[in-house]
Amino acid sequence: MIDFQRVNLSHKAPYEAVLMAGSERGCEYSFANLYLWGLQSVAFLNGCVARFSHFHGKSVYPYPIGDGDKQAVLEAILQDAEERGIPCRFTGITESDKDELEQLFPGKFFFKAERDSFDYVYDINDLADLRGRKFQSKRNHFNRFCADHPDHRAGPMTCDMLPKAKAFVEGWYARRLETNPEGDYLLESVALARLFNHCGELDMEGLVLMDGEEILAITMGSRLSPNTFDIHFEKAREDVPGAYNAINCHFARHLRLKYPEVQFLNREEDMGLEGLRTSKLSYRPHHMVEKYRAVVKETFHVD
Repeated sequence: MIDFQRVNLSHKAPYEAVLMAGSERGCEYSFANLYLWGLQSVAFLNGCVARFSHFHGKSVYPYPIGDGDKQAVLEAILQDAEERGIPCRFTGITESDKDELEQLFPGKFFFKAERDSFDYVYDINDLADLRGRKFQSKRNHFNRFCADHPDHRAGPMTCDMLPKAKAFVEGWYARRLETNPEGDYLLESVALARLFNHCGELDMEGLVLMDGEEILAITMGSRLSPNTFDIHFEKAREDVPGAYNAINCHFARHLRLKYPEVQFLNREEDMGLEGLRTSKLSYRPHHMVEKYRAVVKETFHVD
């Protein structure tokens, strides 16, 4: 059985050394997401990183990353699943991973596209500038916000801002639960609480949108690859028109100025939520990170 270890902050440097040297990955591969969400474990094997994840009562193996002996790692994972007595489900598989898995194990796996988990990736200049006819409505929302809040400012989330930011997020959840008492915000609220406690160690970038002393929106992200930032959280006052547009635009400008090498912003998946999908599509993604799930054919179940 593979000696998986629960993800901790000491894994960040060796894990990201492998992640940053590889090809484009989905948002679930960012170290921050590994640390913040669910029960995540890692093992460094044969020049690769293997993972074991637990969500909603299911155990899965996100596809291993690294330039080492991938076949040996995959065989070890297959053996690990057998010894645990669980189906071997690989997740987070990209098109190139799919080709690799089929080449290494011809005909062994069923593959299923997971549209609800596709990541939306945007050109940072599109979100920062909102130029052209395709962004006219977004530009109008942003301009309206600026007209309504001529003295607003957007600045980095510094350590002294954290208590106020925490209070803002708690208020956001309280308002959401008032309008949607059945809403399931537990996992996200736990992840955000961990983020606030460890944002420095996670190399998190945060931005706060303010009017006077009042917070109107916050956002946080971290590096996913040398040219891509992952936007983990974005919360805004829903009674303030254009607040979401404004924090989105200001954060893109902030990151572009601070990190000129960043070309893309990964704004993660839509989880199959119709409203969220419509919103993410309306910002005209540059491309999607398409993902598949794979399961050994003998188990007969893709999901």
